[in-house]
Amino acid sequence: MLTIQGRPRCACDGVTRRALLQAGGAGLFGVSLPSVLAAEAARPSRAARAKSVMFLYLFGGPSQLETVDMKPDAPSHIRGPFKPIASQTSGLRICEHLPLLAERSQNYCVVRTLNHPQNDHNASHYIQTGHPMPPAERGPSNVNAAPNDWPSMGSVVEYLDRQAARGKPRTMPSYVYLPNKHGEIQLGGQYDRLGQYAGWLGREYNATSTRIRKRASGDNPYYRDCTDEELNYQFPGMARESAITLDRLDRRRGLLAQFDEARRELDRSPPVENHHAVRTTAWNMMTSPALREALDIRRESDKLRDRYGRHLFGQSLIVGRRMVEAGARFVTVIWDMTDGAASGWDSHEQLTPSLKNHLLPGLDQGLSALLDDMGDRGLLDETLVVTLGEMGRTPQFLNRGSPDGRDHWSYCFPAIFAGVGVRGGLLYGESDRHAAYPLDRPVSPEDLAATIFDTIGIDPHSTINDKQGRAVSLAAEGHVVRELFG
Repeated sequence: MLTIQGRPRCACDGVTRRALLQAGGAGLFGVSLPSVLAAEAARPSRAARAKSVMFLYLFGGPSQLETVDMKPDAPSHIRGPFKPIASQTSGLRICEHLPLLAERSQNYCVVRTLNHPQNDHNASHYIQTGHPMPPAERGPSNVNAAPNDWPSMGSVVEYLDRQAARGKPRTMPSYVYLPNKHGEIQLGGQYDRLGQYAGWLGREYNATSTRIRKRASGDNPYYRDCTDEELNYQFPGMARESAITLDRLDRRRGLLAQFDEARRELDRSPPVENHHAVRTTAWNMMTSPALREALDIRRESDKLRDRYGRHLFGQSLIVGRRMVEAGARFVTVIWDMTDGAASGWDSHEQLTPSLKNHLLPGLDQGLSALLDDMGDRGLLDETLVVTLGEMGRTPQFLNRGSPDGRDHWSYCFPAIFAGVGVRGGLLYGESDRHAAYPLDRPVSPEDLAATIFDTIGIDPHSTINDKQGRAVSLAAEGHVVRELFG
């Protein structure tokens, strides 16, 4: 028997292991969530256009020539298999398989001149952080995250929001990643792709991510309808076993509180008090009805869910919108690859059928529904929506020995911006006649990061401290693209 502050605890194998596990890491619902919460540093800020950002990440590299920068007058080995259709924006050559977005082109801006020199999938780091990939020891695939990576934009927001809360418990994470961490669904999760994490800022500022599984090797939930049983959007560590009632959790919390009080009698230092606030936040998140409701997609009508598309991207967009409504500040929704190139936007092969039958219809349906839905709810007035990949595709059609594919091309590719005063119908920047290089107004990942930070009220040229206490600029080389906004 163990007596802690007058309360006896019994165990037939002695108290040590079970009681300490229940009290020590989380006792509440596992060790994962409390360890993801903590903070220090100053908050550089300015007047914000937006309360939040939805970052729609089409991993793999969508082709500019098959989406929003088509070149129908180019030779056949450049222009590809699809035709452009009319839109509501003069000069926008948009793909025939994006009819819903064509009808809504006055609601968004197309930037046609994003570019950078990282011509491979490690550009995931550049696009999500605004900084080139640093040298690091990595696995054989050279795509996995490393401790000296730059923090993602979402992690910076999480870091600064925690400081602004000044240790007060919160019920909502600022940085959310849906439907999985990047790479988790691909090849059994052997990839832990770089760019999405907090890097040298510290693991406690990583995104809070849900975890949706594919059925088996070769399955692609982005290419098919998903069941409600599959779409169990929960943060790891928040779901409790059915046998663990709130009353039982509260008893565990009482045990944990006794340990904490005994420790605080010995040490009333600020780090200890901050740790207490962190665990209180974790408890509040687990027991928050608002957070649980935000993650429950079944609360949406069948009609709206059908409008978004029952595939994984469409349903994740709905949950992303719900998280923004609940107070999350930076929500990334990723369209990831599930196996090889043909399973996603990395169109080295089978470009025509994958784009025609799955990728373009899924994007058209999901993004158009999101813009309509957020507009109807007034959320576009306070949310910046950014849609892009980490690169584009080669102008030449036929690559890597495949008669139906394009290779990587990071030297000119598009992005779509919407919400918070974005000038709908604007075409920003022009590419050359083969969509190979910018002719004017090039936009770098540094510019992208500076624009996003500025829009959400963070001075992109301010600094935060790294693990060594050195002041580091958020986006020193970036320029805010103010022309995107009215």
